[in-house]
Amino acid sequence: MELTIAIAQIDVDFGQPAKNFSKIEPFVAQAAEQHADIVVFPEMWNTGYDLTRLGDIADPNGQQTQHVLVALAKKYHIMIHGGSVAVKRGDKFFNTTYVIDANGQEVATYDKVHLFGLMAEDQYLAAGNAKNRFDINGVGATSVICYDIRFPEWLRTLSLTDSRVIFVPAEWPTPRLAQWRKLLAARAIENQLFVVAVNRVGSDPDNRFGGSSVVIDPLGNEVARLNDQEQLKTVTIDIDETDKIRGFMPVFEDRRPDLYE
Repeated sequence: MELTIAIAQIDVDFGQPAKNFSKIEPFVAQAAEQHADIVVFPEMWNTGYDLTRLGDIADPNGQQTQHVLVALAKKYHIMIHGGSVAVKRGDKFFNTTYVIDANGQEVATYDKVHLFGLMAEDQYLAAGNAKNRFDINGVGATSVICYDIRFPEWLRTLSLTDSRVIFVPAEWPTPRLAQWRKLLAARAIENQLFVVAVNRVGSDPDNRFGGSSVVIDPLGNEVARLNDQEQLKTVTIDIDETDKIRGFMPVFEDRRPDLYE
């Protein structure tokens, strides 16, 4: 079975949600024109890492994000992985993913579990504590966010939900892009599935972001990798590769979870 995935590698205007919300529709439209099953955005695309102003610019209860993504999914008849956005719930702020199907139904949410101290997330954001799983045309998938990929035990936990694809929206700074590629390849190989990782481009006052969004197959090969420019790339993957590789090398059957804790 094939899935066609559109990677929306975009720039993010620092602390300017109105500008950022206005720019995503053309990418959704282009993905739909290219017959993608799903379009994927990067991390924190509504605000960037303007964390000190979250009280003013975070999306209350994610309502604007959900409204916009639902409307676009219905208008263009395409599934949308909303990357992640800064959300305010109660007196806390979260880095949250919303996934909307082509009928405009919300099928998954996820709050970033591991907070990245080097970008001060732990000072301003609350950590999530739950897994997520959703289907794309009957194919099991899951999602993490950026820094989460440095925790292989978490991605293995999510992979055990019978997922064939892990999505990774990110704001991964340019100086560590070599690590980005190695970590993503390792997560694909050890979990024998596809990794779809979408990084932003551009810069904020403290960081530069070099894109390099990538689709990696279950053997760790790069099916596609983008450069450092804002763009949309559509990639078709053969999901049956996961079952072939898992059948040839049954890593999951050989696990010893009784020894892991």
